[in-house]
Amino acid sequence: MTSCEDLSRHHLPLTDLFMQPTTHDQWSDHAVSRQQLGHFEQHGFVSGIPVLQPEQVEVLREQLSRLMDPSHPGNPLFYEFHSNESQDPDTVLFHALGGWRIEKAFHDLLYCPRLRMIAYQLLGTAVRFFHDQLFCKPPAHGGVVSWHQDYSYWRWTQPMAHLTCWIALDDATMENGCLCYLPGSHRWGLLPISGLSGDMNAVEEILDLDQRAALAEPVAAQLRAGEAVFHHPLVMHGSHRNRSRSPRRAAVINYAADGVWSHPATLEGPGSESFPILPEGQPLGGNFYPLLFDPQRELAGETSQIPSLPSSLGT
Repeated sequence: MTSCEDLSRHHLPLTDLFMQPTTHDQWSDHAVSRQQLGHFEQHGFVSGIPVLQPEQVEVLREQLSRLMDPSHPGNPLFYEFHSNESQDPDTVLFHALGGWRIEKAFHDLLYCPRLRMIAYQLLGTAVRFFHDQLFCKPPAHGGVVSWHQDYSYWRWTQPMAHLTCWIALDDATMENGCLCYLPGSHRWGLLPISGLSGDMNAVEEILDLDQRAALAEPVAAQLRAGEAVFHHPLVMHGSHRNRSRSPRRAAVINYAADGVWSHPATLEGPGSESFPILPEGQPLGGNFYPLLFDPQRELAGETSQIPSLPSSLGT
């Protein structure tokens, strides 16, 4: 097997897939509205945001097909690689972390200006990359992702100042297993882990009566290919089986506010010894946690014209 360069060494775009803004006005063109920020603050997510052009989606799909091959020379660079993480033997859920280290388009997805600007608006401060994920559900028998909170798996970082962006590489519908949310559940506090890829309703055992009632009224984040949904680290979300004739592929970027630090204690990272957990007390940084957006640099200090939520550091 030939070796593959670890792209985490590069903290700049490697291709021309995403044109980079050079002025404040160009950055402003990528911002979401105050109304969209308000929706995120109230409900814990904001959906249907166009982030990729069709040609960019096609490049990512092509490189994703290579990444899903276990014989890819860069496979050892994944933090996690699960050809099938489903606990149901009749379904398949491909899930991997670390594709940004292996294929250039997924590396450069971190530097998509639209994603970087929105992450800044929602976190309210400078933004670091935390880690990426790939989720793929094949036609007809794609597995579920159970109701969960992302921060349940990230408790080795403090404070809780994170953000998830889920990007559809296919149209995501109810039929093929789009993400669903429980609006307002980001105010429930941190709950115990009830599993990620087994019973969709396993979460019921850790919820009170009012929270269980909310399960009856989920909101489906149906997206077109190239659109994204951003969500809070505590909002409850999950996705049902893919029963359609089409695949449901997605790329996920998880962000952290600059200043978040490592607090591993006895807590482990996301399921793998190869995940780069930093020593106790060390701020996220270095090769694996590059700074993606610094408002003082990108906006030359002129941040007041671009709406953003207050900094989530310390919350």
